[in-house]
Amino acid sequence: MSSAVRTVERWLAWRYLATRQREGFVSFIAVFSLIGVALGVATLIVVLSVMGGFRQQLLGRIIGLNGHVVVTARDGMLQATPDLLAKLQAFPGVRSVHLTLERQALVRAGGNVTRGAILRGVRPDDLRGREMIARNMVGGDLAAFGATPGIVLGDRLRQSLNVRDGDKVTLVTHRLNDNGTIAPRYSDYEVLGSFMTRRYEFDNGLVFVPLAALQDELEYGHETVSSIDLDVADPQAAPRIAEELRRTLGRDDLRVADWRGLNARFVGALQVERVMMFIILTLIVVVAAMNVVASFTMLVRVKRGSIAILRTMGATPGTIVRAFFMAAAAVGVVGTAVGTGLGLLVCANMKGIAHLFAVILDAGGTGAGWSEIEFITSAPVRVQVGEVAAIVGIAILLSLAAAAYPAWRSTRVEPVEGLRYE
Repeated sequence: MSSAVRTVERWLAWRYLATRQREGFVSFIAVFSLIGVALGVATLIVVLSVMGGFRQQLLGRIIGLNGHVVVTARDGMLQATPDLLAKLQAFPGVRSVHLTLERQALVRAGGNVTRGAILRGVRPDDLRGREMIARNMVGGDLAAFGATPGIVLGDRLRQSLNVRDGDKVTLVTHRLNDNGTIAPRYSDYEVLGSFMTRRYEFDNGLVFVPLAALQDELEYGHETVSSIDLDVADPQAAPRIAEELRRTLGRDDLRVADWRGLNARFVGALQVERVMMFIILTLIVVVAAMNVVASFTMLVRVKRGSIAILRTMGATPGTIVRAFFMAAAAVGVVGTAVGTGLGLLVCANMKGIAHLFAVILDAGGTGAGWSEIEFITSAPVRVQVGEVAAIVGIAILLSLAAAAYPAWRSTRVEPVEGLRYE
């Protein structure tokens, strides 16, 4: 194909897109089709990015206080021997090893207020290394944890117990006597600090106790734990590492599970929600693409005379098809580009946009607007390159598919019929 023919096709495509008095309504629809594609793409990018941020935040909270890979005993308590710990620490991909001992208990304060809680015995360095706790301390600090008989607890639990940092609380645990009866055990601890992870079950019912102190309290050996939690360099590789670890250890008395398996229902629900939301929002782009089909099909009917004249002057059907195809495809491609830029711009300025809405809602000065919009102002945004590329690719494919039908319709115009009423 010569460059002159290509130039003519591009010129025709531009002329078809230009607004003329006679076919101004068609051009008006084409403009709004472009806007529809742009808004659909922008909506997809913004919604999926915000949902991706929330998804990452939720998964971070799930595994924030637990290991990516968890080793437990199939029956009873686990013996964390030095040999086992050395193997786990040296395993490829494992970043750190944490020991955990859990027990249900009652927490009593002031002799009157009693609440149920989960005691989690951990080594002091392990607790200080948990970013989810270290970054969310709202009272006290972790420096004294392990040095004195003290505990760190969720802030909601602290409030329900009506205690402050430095106050004393009593932990009520139990032991099984030789005759089969259960005897309570009482131990006093100082409140060293509190944390607020914004996950209710942690903030309202979790108490961290030094591992050695809890082992002594429960009359366990210093190698006895409930589980060994492994943090790996790549959380997404946890299932593979867990499978390799099972084969390497070769012990039937141990159970090795990864965080995906332990939270299979929740992770599965997030995946289904992600796919379904992508499909539903893609329908917005489909509707906009249908507008492209409608507007350019009307344009073909309006331009029947022009097409007939071009055909009698020697223009081939291929030239007409490519001209209409470029005109219709340009609407979708330009709309996709504009929508991508708009979506990324909104994602980059989400906090500022949310702040503006909060000011509008709080125009009366009541403060209610901030509480209503707080979930947006704290909304994390995670823009994934692969996700954006998929959105752009689907939008362009839909636009090209929408451009194909009007282009094909242009070949159905016969010169004689087109010139009959001209």
